[in-house]
Amino acid sequence: MVARRSRGDGGLSWDNSRQRWVASVTTGYTPEGKRVVRRARGRTKTEAQRKLKELLRDHDDGLSAGPYGYTVAQAVNDWLKFGLSGRDAATVEKCTILAKTHVIPALGARKLRDLSADDVDRWLANTAQIVSTRTLREIRSVLRRSITRAQARDKVKRNVVLLCDVPQGRPGRPSKSLTLPQAEALLKAAEESDLHAYIVLSLLTGARTEELRALTWPHVDLDGEPPAVMVWRSVRAGGDTKTRRSRRTLALPQRCVAALRHHQQRQEQIRRVAGSRWRENGLVFPSRVGTPSDASHVRRSFRRVVEAAGLDPAEWTPRELRHSFVSLLSDAGVPIEQISRLVGHSGTTTTETIYRKQIRPVLVQGADVMDAIFPAGSDEG
Repeated sequence: MVARRSRGDGGLSWDNSRQRWVASVTTGYTPEGKRVVRRARGRTKTEAQRKLKELLRDHDDGLSAGPYGYTVAQAVNDWLKFGLSGRDAATVEKCTILAKTHVIPALGARKLRDLSADDVDRWLANTAQIVSTRTLREIRSVLRRSITRAQARDKVKRNVVLLCDVPQGRPGRPSKSLTLPQAEALLKAAEESDLHAYIVLSLLTGARTEELRALTWPHVDLDGEPPAVMVWRSVRAGGDTKTRRSRRTLALPQRCVAALRHHQQRQEQIRRVAGSRWRENGLVFPSRVGTPSDASHVRRSFRRVVEAAGLDPAEWTPRELRHSFVSLLSDAGVPIEQISRLVGHSGTTTTETIYRKQIRPVLVQGADVMDAIFPAGSDEG
């Protein structure tokens, strides 16, 4: 006669309908008094006994909430559903696309408890062949944060993603800047466009596209001494700028003042045409009915201006106006410390890292002094 297992040692039984051995462990009770049972199945009794030992060991370690068959896909989907509460809709959409494109197809079927660091390393190495390093970091972050959430709910013992580094991915699309002739051509082509003031302001102040789309007229002072724009908001969640240092007030070049005054008149005409469809939000660059403009609409209008300027619209995006601002200032000899403050960076390191191709770090002071001390042609030899 087979000896009965002691209380707390779990149980083994044969499931005839599934033709599997079933290991089961009572891990506690619900608030309603219903027993909570974790189960695992095996083709053989030996396999089921091994899984029973794992269930008991997990229970002793306090990992009692997660089902044995909890998969990576379930962890990722749970994080997408519950872990992104309060995040911007664009952030949720991006994380969902990364998860459903790269994480779930490759690792989703794997049981979370069986996922190893080697599995993640191989997956990252394969993914690095098709995406940039930046995108690879974001993809890894989706998996890491999903497992961290599962770990906090006792569904896995450790987060193996923390053991894995991000390999070098494919080179991303390099940012570039307009030359002075190209910038002048773009400004000329923009004069008849609804995007004229937007392009002028972005190119001549270095404001981010997300900052300009959130800019309101109360934050524009065209009559001040000097005229200025208060870059205090963005389209990010909560309306905050990218960093605390990004919140800044910038003096406006006269070309910006003229463009904005003309833009005010044009916007008043658009408001009258829209009539009752107009929704007043005080935005400087709204849609045709006063609502916040969409980034895709800005890109589409920008491409038309780029094409009219004789440039390839596929090669340029609105964010490269900011890169051009940095490049043109650097070419004009403006110190990097001043450029850093103008673009809202916390220090020069960020400016040098992001805009390293636009910065011309030529130190001329020493050469100027030496030319004064030792004029050219003074050698006696």
